[in-house]
Amino acid sequence: MHTHESLSRAGALAWFARAAARGNPYAQFNLGMMYKDGDGAPRDDVVACRWLERAARKGLVFAQNHLGTMYFQGRGVAQSDDEATYWFRLAAAQGDASAQQNLGDLYRAGRGVPRDTAQAVAWYYKAAEQALPSAQRLLAACYLDGEGVARSHPLAMAWFRKAALLDDAEAEVCLGLMYRRGQGVAPSEAEAMYWFRRAAARGHAPAQRLLGLSYLAGRGAPADALGARAWLECAAEQGDAKAQFTLGVMYANGQGVRRDEAQAVQWYRRAAEQGDASAQNNFGVMLANGHGVPQDDAQAVHWYRLAAEQGHALAQYNLGGMYNSGRGVARDTVRSYMWMLLAADAGEPAASANKAIVARRLSQEQIESAIDMRREWRNARQYAGPERRAA
Repeated sequence: MHTHESLSRAGALAWFARAAARGNPYAQFNLGMMYKDGDGAPRDDVVACRWLERAARKGLVFAQNHLGTMYFQGRGVAQSDDEATYWFRLAAAQGDASAQQNLGDLYRAGRGVPRDTAQAVAWYYKAAEQALPSAQRLLAACYLDGEGVARSHPLAMAWFRKAALLDDAEAEVCLGLMYRRGQGVAPSEAEAMYWFRRAAARGHAPAQRLLGLSYLAGRGAPADALGARAWLECAAEQGDAKAQFTLGVMYANGQGVRRDEAQAVQWYRRAAEQGDASAQNNFGVMLANGHGVPQDDAQAVHWYRLAAEQGHALAQYNLGGMYNSGRGVARDTVRSYMWMLLAADAGEPAASANKAIVARRLSQEQIESAIDMRREWRNARQYAGPERRAA
């Protein structure tokens, strides 16, 4: 059955198609957007780009910006940063705020143009002055980090606040973090929570996680385990891996909730499958010990290895232990020592304390082999330092 709305959209498609064929750039743009979004027409990026380009070549600024985005994303056309730059620049020169921000992004990343953070700031500023919240937030971030402009916490806060007052959830989170850290303002956990709460109420998952963690720790408000769990679950159900990991820790330790190892395993698994190194390590621990899940050394090794390869110090130590005992993997004392060395380098106390004990059981040749393997591992991954430990 056709609804009134579907019939109306079909009528709009026919009207725009007739007007577009007669050369009306606004109809060409609208027709392109209908195909681009699959709104009233079958989604077809190639057809969308064809109509957007016709409108863009007639100088229609909205079409130029959208066509630039299609080239940037490689939708309906071959991906081309040069073409994206060309169309963004045309639209930006006509004063389109979104195109100005997009052009700033290209300069910041060095895509289609030489990397030039000062130029990025200049274009962000043009867009921010037109009250585009995302551009205001990006400009604030540049002031916060001193990227392309002198670092200024007051100016960063001012631009984050402008964006936040226009309901930009990411800006609200950034503003909250500035209050928490005391950047350009006296530290205030209460103010931080205010901005986290605003963004969380809008469904912003990182804000929900930060709000949940604040309630869990009693930062900015009295500790509230139920409130913490509720907000963390909101974030976790949206796929926030850090919130999922935190819920796993809460259930594993009975922190503010009834201890439930099976629930802990579920949350660790969900975060681990998204690549969270701490969750991968903790999931490995649960598997190795048979807590909340059937004991499985081979699977424990699998998850330890995924975390260890990310530089997670405790996982490296745990993986070394599995190699040393031959649990879930063929016993290999040299590889065990390599992982111990990496874990010790990353600051794992148990590895630092035990590596000498392990070394006493190895020949000098084996020790040198493990040191060579450590060097090769670090060179291959351009090691950037340890991941956070399990809570």
